[in-house]
Amino acid sequence: MHVLVRMMNTGRTIVIPTSRTMKIGELKTRIEKKMNFKPENQRLFFAGKQLENQYSLFDYNININDVLQLMVMESATETDSTKKSELKDPKNLEDEKCIQSCSTATSSITEEDNIEDISEESKYFKLGDYVDIRDYEYGVWYMGKIVKIKKDISVENEETSSGNQEENDGLIYFVEDVGAPENPPAKVTLKDVRPYSTENLPFDQLKINDKVLMNYNSEHPKERGYWYDVEVKKITVNRRNREVIGNVTLGSNKAVLNDCRLMFLDDILKIKPHKLVAERTEEDDVIMQTKPSVERAGALNCTKCKDNVNKLCYDCGCSICGGKHDEEKQILCDECNEGFHITCLSPPLTEIPKDDDWYCPDCKNDENEIVKAGGKLKASKKKTLASTSKRDWGKGMACVGRTKTCNIVPPNHFGAIPGVEVGTTWLFRVQVSESGIHRPPVGGIHGRDNQGAFSIVLSGGYEDDIDNGDDFMYTGSGGRDLSGNKRTALQSCDQELTRYNRALALNCNAEINDKKGATAVDWKKGKPVRVVRNYKLHKHSKYAPEVGNRYDGLYKVVKYYPETGISGFIVWRFVLKRDDPTPAPWTAKGKKRIAELGLEIIYPENYIPPTELDNTKLPESNRKRTLKDIDTENNESDEKKDEKKGSVKKPKIQYKLEKEGEEFIKADAANKKYWDDCKELLKDGQKAFLDRVEETFMCICCQDIVFEPITLECSHNICKGCLKRSFASKVYQCPSCRAELGKSYLMNINTLLANTLLYFFPGYNKGR
Repeated sequence: MHVLVRMMNTGRTIVIPTSRTMKIGELKTRIEKKMNFKPENQRLFFAGKQLENQYSLFDYNININDVLQLMVMESATETDSTKKSELKDPKNLEDEKCIQSCSTATSSITEEDNIEDISEESKYFKLGDYVDIRDYEYGVWYMGKIVKIKKDISVENEETSSGNQEENDGLIYFVEDVGAPENPPAKVTLKDVRPYSTENLPFDQLKINDKVLMNYNSEHPKERGYWYDVEVKKITVNRRNREVIGNVTLGSNKAVLNDCRLMFLDDILKIKPHKLVAERTEEDDVIMQTKPSVERAGALNCTKCKDNVNKLCYDCGCSICGGKHDEEKQILCDECNEGFHITCLSPPLTEIPKDDDWYCPDCKNDENEIVKAGGKLKASKKKTLASTSKRDWGKGMACVGRTKTCNIVPPNHFGAIPGVEVGTTWLFRVQVSESGIHRPPVGGIHGRDNQGAFSIVLSGGYEDDIDNGDDFMYTGSGGRDLSGNKRTALQSCDQELTRYNRALALNCNAEINDKKGATAVDWKKGKPVRVVRNYKLHKHSKYAPEVGNRYDGLYKVVKYYPETGISGFIVWRFVLKRDDPTPAPWTAKGKKRIAELGLEIIYPENYIPPTELDNTKLPESNRKRTLKDIDTENNESDEKKDEKKGSVKKPKIQYKLEKEGEEFIKADAANKKYWDDCKELLKDGQKAFLDRVEETFMCICCQDIVFEPITLECSHNICKGCLKRSFASKVYQCPSCRAELGKSYLMNINTLLANTLLYFFPGYNKGR
């Protein structure tokens, strides 16, 4: 297994070979060898967590190719010396004095803002006046009450120079929110406060370019919202309805939403201008000092129940019973913000919790899983067992998931996979799964009990297996107790002809018999099974590879039957015989063909063979034979043979298209340049050619081989279904190059391309 370590400041990335049981402290030591940063100066992060030395990669759920972020810290001695040198600098001393003076000024401003100080007199308002105040952030006008007036020292000079007292009179107004008097008063200038608007403007008197106060909801335009300044731009009246279009001013920067449709035309209010206190009448004073009896309609708290108190609502009422009664016994969750009656909870509460934060049962985290600041990582039972285990997990590759999926054939495909040659060897089982040869990353049989088995792996896990190369005896699955996370165990009960055993039996050309088994009438007419041999079988069979997992071709089931195994329990035995035109990899012809094709062990991306790191600590007699050792031995033996014969190695065998394939490609003239590009890789073998075809004819939308392909005028290919979805979203362009297609574009399927792709990738269109 290996992980990527990336520096936060430079982006430099290195690959570190690891094991999932490796401690973070040991990982830092390996990083030091490659990057020359001391472990005590390294801080590693993954998935928002800082990695601590005493825990392993498994504890943090770190897998192959995961990226760890590295931050390098300065040592404490260097930091202290740097700070001391900075303090000696006279410039820094001056900065320190400036900071102290700034803090003194801040404290004086705080004292100056005290509301209990004496108020100033305003030309336009008195203390206790009810006014309209504009919210600084959203631009909403709401009812407020002036409780304090003070001088604004910061703009005193600007006022005298500009002389525009309508915009700024040099005062700050402390206005209390009438709807929430417990909140601290807002501080605004004259431009954000005006007399409270109460006079309704009839619709027939409304004119274009009038500036009025109207109700609008920016998120849900058809619902009640808040009160904004509106400039009327269009008025429409007909038999069916009335309509007003206007520009709404909102936000701290007075942004304007143009051409908004206003819904509530019976609530149009005149904006009251500022009026001098000296010009007020006694009636004006009464109006300004008296709280309006009817407040303006505001936004609904709940759009579902329309704030109907008598209606059950799970959004604004109790999330369990929907009731709105006993508000004093309701509590809000600080995570999901839903309300609950304390009596409706399970278990119910007797009183409102006194904690600052409360979470409902669905949002509350398990306290055992919470790691407080500076606390140790808490592990589950499974992780505790893993952390204390000294077992080597094969560098974690047995637990790595697939990074890609085979799409050139469906999962239930019988027979060979196009482009995968007999003799191909992968280092790990997960790579075999990615290639599509054997899809389960762990299981030995891939099949369905109503269709048959598609592939099997021989790994020597059953003592009853017998391998003769061209034919072998295979033991079915089951009959073992694998509880406790065991990968294998001794036979502990009888096997049955169910599930995967039944799937493999269906491949035999005979009627199914779950009691006595059956023998094929003509074994060659049975369904083919792809066979992979694992290196673990090498200790029992000379036909298995020394390293990795090798694809050995197609076999067919000759017969199957139950018998008592070595363990004393009944096992199902399957006899399979090779039926593949390609020579077997262990034969002279097969080895020659593998050499001509240039087939070598396929490694995972970024994989580093564990040569020196794992073997240096072991005595020479106990060291494992690595890939490098085996490759060296093979190369030496090949060189000796070449020296004896005096021959030169033959070049790789080139893949030659069959006549039928050439005809399919030639018929698809619309994609001639793409096919010519793909054919250039024929010299590198069938797999390289098919990989290029798959890459070239991949739909940019679904990232799969184009199905029901449409060749556009710009020469790009796309699935018909993907293009339909694009048109349904009103995007009438090529998804690749954005060439205009037009609404009436005819989606004609390129049947020539479809037939060609089906020839090279048989069955890729199933299930699509």
